[in-house]
Amino acid sequence: MHFLGAKNFLGENLMKKFLKVGGLFLLFQIIYVPILCICLVFYGPFTNVRDMIVTTAMTTMTHQYFATWFLSDEKIDEILKANRPEESIEEQEVEEIQIDENATDGIEIVDVSSSTFKGYLMIVNDPSRVKLVSAPKLGKVGATTSQIVKENDAVAGINAGGFQDDALGTGGKPDGLVIEDGELISGNSYTSYGVVGIDDSNRLVVSNAMTYSKAKALNLKSAVTFGPVIIINGQPTIRTGNGGWGIQPRTAIGQTKDGKILMLVIDGRQAGSLGATLKNVQDILLQYGAYNAFNLDGGASSTMVYDGKVVNSPSDIMGERYVPNAFIVTKPVKE
Repeated sequence: MHFLGAKNFLGENLMKKFLKVGGLFLLFQIIYVPILCICLVFYGPFTNVRDMIVTTAMTTMTHQYFATWFLSDEKIDEILKANRPEESIEEQEVEEIQIDENATDGIEIVDVSSSTFKGYLMIVNDPSRVKLVSAPKLGKVGATTSQIVKENDAVAGINAGGFQDDALGTGGKPDGLVIEDGELISGNSYTSYGVVGIDDSNRLVVSNAMTYSKAKALNLKSAVTFGPVIIINGQPTIRTGNGGWGIQPRTAIGQTKDGKILMLVIDGRQAGSLGATLKNVQDILLQYGAYNAFNLDGGASSTMVYDGKVVNSPSDIMGERYVPNAFIVTKPVKE
């Protein structure tokens, strides 16, 4: 009995020591592993991972602390600058766009998904069918992309420009320059804005700095503010880095040299689709022949509508977000 008691006593002591050591080891892992990961990400050799986290965090209004807790303002600025698109001083050669007068009225939607995101590219053969339309109660409240498409009896559409949102997220106040049917809807004649528009010859015009006076001189019938320009005259503006805006849901518009309009929407902030960089967007549009292209409002606004249905999965928790305007595709003109 004494032998068994001593044996049990030793066993209990060993178990206690084992649990104590195991607990200390577990505590060490809980503290050490996150610190090691942080050090490797922000101060180690994996600069691509660091840049992706920093650029993604800094394009949000609520999660910038992911970068600011660990890096100085100077280092963050350096990373953002290294990843941004080139501020092209190249003049756009709009005359190089030769609209195919024999183009059909067809619309094609291509799945451009990758291993990290789901995306859809709408190819509109006839550019004359594409125009910018504002929400019906603009100035007070925006509308969903679906509502704007339906209100205008259109076939399809994507969200377009940015807006000065309020706490309720109504999307009723557009940001920057907005031109609809050749008329100034928002903005002024002397401020320079990042602008994408469509002229009276149905050619896509892109610029990182354009005034209303310039837009008027170029005969833009539709125009909206966001940016940046990601392709100009067939050349990419993002030559190094990821584009400087991290991984997010994306919307963009482009045009091929023969006039086809390309509308791209990529989902993000979801388990099955993290989002895309501006470089991803640029590469997809280049792959499909974009000669000029421009980044539109992304994030929770990113929405594509076709034939009465939302094609993608918007990241807003309420579903489609209210936006100030959309590029729509009108029904073909019957001869």
